[in-house]
Amino acid sequence: MGAATALLAGLSKSSVPGPSYLIHTSGTGVLAWADSEDGTYGFQREHSYNDLEGIKEVISLPDTAVHRNVDKIVLGASKGAGEIRTSIVCPPCIYGPGRGPDNQKSVQVYKYAAATLKRGKGFVINEGTNVWTESHVQDLSNIFLALVTAAMEPNGGKATWNAEGYYFSESGSFAWGDIGKAIAKIAHEKQLIGSAEVDTITEKQADDLLPWGSYLWGTNSRCKAQRASEVLGWKPQQKSLVELLSDIVDGEAKQQGLVKGHAAKAAGGT
Repeated sequence: MGAATALLAGLSKSSVPGPSYLIHTSGTGVLAWADSEDGTYGFQREHSYNDLEGIKEVISLPDTAVHRNVDKIVLGASKGAGEIRTSIVCPPCIYGPGRGPDNQKSVQVYKYAAATLKRGKGFVINEGTNVWTESHVQDLSNIFLALVTAAMEPNGGKATWNAEGYYFSESGSFAWGDIGKAIAKIAHEKQLIGSAEVDTITEKQADDLLPWGSYLWGTNSRCKAQRASEVLGWKPQQKSLVELLSDIVDGEAKQQGLVKGHAAKAAGGT
């Protein structure tokens, strides 16, 4: 909250002619508030959020939702001093290799694969029927590019800004139980774990594997990125999460020292 407030305070004092723009990154963890409040981890909910046809619901989520306190500051920025235009990009479960020089991976699926390898067996939380939407990081980056491009055009281009300037990113959905079973199968086929079978664990056991594990792997976060598609002309083009699961397992296995990289093999390793 402090960072968002400071950024907007600075932009309100800008001496550059014309409006100032802030593109903020949130996350669809904000949509999982009901599971958090009810303690329903690992069970499916049908409700899905739409950032165009259902925008009023999206921008009026309960204050108890994660990220909501910062989202509210950004959404209300246009009511303050100076001419400020804002947008919020709200990614779901992100996967795929980053193109930048620093971080090359996201968290949720990668930590799931890492936990499976570390414990030596796959797992699902309760029924494992809870659903999240997904987005390749390179598809996500194109939403940011489209918004920056619009901000450089007269009057903010074709983008929606301020109170309804909210953009989901998604290219499909999956059940976490299916992902857990697929990771176990892949890891077993690669001889990284002894069985393709999975354990059923509780939300408490998930949190023991990873802080917030129950929230990251056990909640529902379902959305439709209609605004980016219809307003910005955005279209996802990258491979699906399932198509990249084998690569994700390989990467986590290498990080844990379970398999050697090319350099180690060339030096005489096995």
